Amino acid sequence: MIVVGAGIAGVACAGELVRAGVPVEIRERGRVAGGRMASRRFDGRPADLGAAYLTADDPDFVEVVRRWQAAGLVREWTDTFVAYGPDGRREVPGPVRWAAPRGLRSLVEELARELPVTVDRWVSTVEPGPVVDGRPAAAVALCMPGPQAALLVDPALTGVTRAAVRQRWSPVLAGVLHFPARRWADFRGAFVNDHPVLALVCDDGDRRGDAAPVLVAHTTPEFAAGHLAQPSDAGPAIEQAVRDLLGLPEPAAQVHVHRWTYARPVEPVADEGFFLDDDRVGLAGDAFGRPRVQSAWRSGRDLGRELARRLADNSG
Repeated sequence: MIVVGAGIAGVACAGELVRAGVPVEIRERGRVAGGRMASRRFDGRPADLGAAYLTADDPDFVEVVRRWQAAGLVREWTDTFVAYGPDGRREVPGPVRWAAPRGLRSLVEELARELPVTVDRWVSTVEPGPVVDGRPAAAVALCMPGPQAALLVDPALTGVTRAAVRQRWSPVLAGVLHFPARRWADFRGAFVNDHPVLALVCDDGDRRGDAAPVLVAHTTPEFAAGHLAQPSDAGPAIEQAVRDLLGLPEPAAQVHVHRWTYARPVEPVADEGFFLDDDRVGLAGDAFGRPRVQSAWRSGRDLGRELARRLADNSG
């Protein structure tokens, strides 16, 4: 059994299979696990580049979050963001957002701690059988955005191909801005409405709890789409937009821009929470629900449970 992708959907899927006694290989093309729960270190300090936080209202996922909390991996961050828009600044209450002091990637790494993950391992083709890169497999779980999965799948797997290309995703650029000092008014995270560049700004020092003078800004899809070829060129515009929004007098000392070509699913594509065809090739991720960490985890878990059930039926 092969799981392709070591984001939270992939490790949740593999975890269910391992608990059911199914031998699993997780193959991840990147250098580390995490997927869009991505963190990168700058001067020894992690900053979250992908998902900004997580929320939890599914009872099973709440239990996972509580285990992370007991291990010191997550902390309650805030239930209030601010919103900037044409009418000014206002507070927006909402659910508790959880943050990870060591970066959200640390949560995926914890779930994958006892799982067989191979990084820097590309998968090129998935064919009927299923066959992965010329080798037979009991089943395959593609835990990644549909457009990426479609590049791997042989068109003969018509159901999987249709399910993958039906997904619609929007891009985002994430800008990590290191300032000489904290000069902004107190806020934790901000939704930015009707802006040509910005959609979200988070105080990463507050989010992480170390008060570092670091902000992480997410752009609008429209702005990102014009800079996917050279994302670093967008750094000055992102920095200036953040400074203008927050009234910051000093330029950032360091700016890093990360490209997410497939950042957010535009809308859910199915009610089942995952896709699985008769050839035992499946798809999982937050495209099968709301664009949330919880949705990706639940999609991977449910696909893993269904694959374990089918494999057990076949062996019987």
